[in-house]
Amino acid sequence: MKYDLAIIGGGPAGLMAAHRASELSRKVILIEKNPRLGVKLLITGGGRCNLTHNIPDYRLMAESFGKDGRFLLSAFSRFGVTEIIAFFENRGVKLKTENDNKVFPVSDSANDILRILVNGIRENGGLIQTSSEVKDFVLEDHKIQKIILTNGQEISANNFLIATGGLSYSGTGSSGDGYRWLKEFGHTIKPLSPALTPILVKEKFVKDLEGLSLENVILNLFYKNKKIATEQGPIIFTAAGLSGPAALNISRHIDFQFAQNFRIEIVLQPGKTLEDIDKEVLKLVSASNKFLKNSLEGMLPSRIVELVLFLSGIDQERMANSLSKVERKSLAPIISNVNLNVKSIEGFNRAMITRGGVDLKEVDSRTMCSKIISNLFLAGEILDLAGPTGGYNLQLSWSTGWVTGSTVIT
Repeated sequence: MKYDLAIIGGGPAGLMAAHRASELSRKVILIEKNPRLGVKLLITGGGRCNLTHNIPDYRLMAESFGKDGRFLLSAFSRFGVTEIIAFFENRGVKLKTENDNKVFPVSDSANDILRILVNGIRENGGLIQTSSEVKDFVLEDHKIQKIILTNGQEISANNFLIATGGLSYSGTGSSGDGYRWLKEFGHTIKPLSPALTPILVKEKFVKDLEGLSLENVILNLFYKNKKIATEQGPIIFTAAGLSGPAALNISRHIDFQFAQNFRIEIVLQPGKTLEDIDKEVLKLVSASNKFLKNSLEGMLPSRIVELVLFLSGIDQERMANSLSKVERKSLAPIISNVNLNVKSIEGFNRAMITRGGVDLKEVDSRTMCSKIISNLFLAGEILDLAGPTGGYNLQLSWSTGWVTGSTVIT
């Protein structure tokens, strides 16, 4: 049989493309090298499946991906947040939007999302083939004629989709095969780096803050003293650095190879000027007969107070009302901003997504078709796009997969 669409990769993008194309009565085969489909999908959101972020305005959704988000305007306008929510709810999966705008199944089970996609493909006549690994491609005149599996099976199709994902969570089968194939086809692969991953810093004192969560800070990221990114939200200190939503999001902008040229400024008191902070310190210490550490706990967590006093060189056992004006004023800049020098970021084994991938200039954003191989489509994480944590990257996969499935003709 010659298929209308052969899909390599049984993750979110491949599953959605297969569902959409089979729904349109295309002859579809989905090939996955793992014994089961959606392995990475099943672990998203801690197994709860944070399937999108509830931003119905497709323009705002695209902006969340930075300047490269313009590439997604067409896909998001056709099949964005509103459409993916309707897609699952119309098929019987009840969804909920939590306070942080993350969307989950009410059941908190990723299996419910996977089940809808797989059942839909099969009910529409699509063929799913697991434990099947691609060995080679046969190309003629800038078109793929067929793929050859490691067991010798040959699969012919009019169109092909590579949706093999990135390099993150290698235990799920993400080995980077797609990048290698596409490079051989003539595509440009932008440098690959872990993203949405914990940040490691040079300062040893973070060990004393391990496990401490701060609910609302601003992180400013500097590259060679030039500010290149800002994130606001929760962070958590680890034994060697930072994690939590704001830290994970800002890690997207740290180049793995040149990580040591980056610096992170933690704004501990967002919205307050140095003068505001100094007035607050003055109020806390001027009439206090407590130790300085205890007095300052009125504005900061105790372990942050200890850090501030350590960095200032002021003994925390000093009586609060014994501070000189000069000593007091030296505290405000440290209370305002703590600087950490980046040592590295955690590798692909801890990263949620991959930064880098297929150069967007080589893909038609309206169809997801390659501009180099005329019958090849590309969708999902393999593209050079990296969104924040919170369902954005799954939306990228749903939208680009749906566009592919909608575009394929017999």
